[in-house]
Amino acid sequence: EVHLVESGGGLVQAGGSLRLSCSVSGFTFGDYGIGWFRRAPGKEREWIVSISVTDSRTYYSDSVKGRFTVSSDNGEDMVYLQMNNLKPEDTAVYYCASTPSLLKSFVTREELYSAWGEGTQVTVFS
Repeated sequence: EVHLVESGGGLVQAGGSLRLSCSVSGFTFGDYGIGWFRRAPGKEREWIVSISVTDSRTYYSDSVKGRFTVSSDNGEDMVYLQMNNLKPEDTAVYYCASTPSLLKSFVTREELYSAWGEGTQVTVFS
């Protein structure tokens, strides 16, 4: 069974940085993709970035492109989300999720991610 745990959330001033971590266990790490989603207060969950842990392809939403960077450490079964120049609108619960096949046309689709972490809160104040 795939198990994901997010960590690294917290309270940060606008313009600051945070690095989120996603610990992954329970599958052959090299064959999967990991996505990061977030749910802001009063809004639906939103896809923000995905990475293929097979070949390191990455995909970013326009809302975070240029500010957030995703990376993976296959040896440690970890995926990281470096978030820079944070804005109050980045305030949300952040989730990582796994998918057995990362296809560019479908990276934003929640239903294709089969395992999810519990989420970590990120709060950005101005």
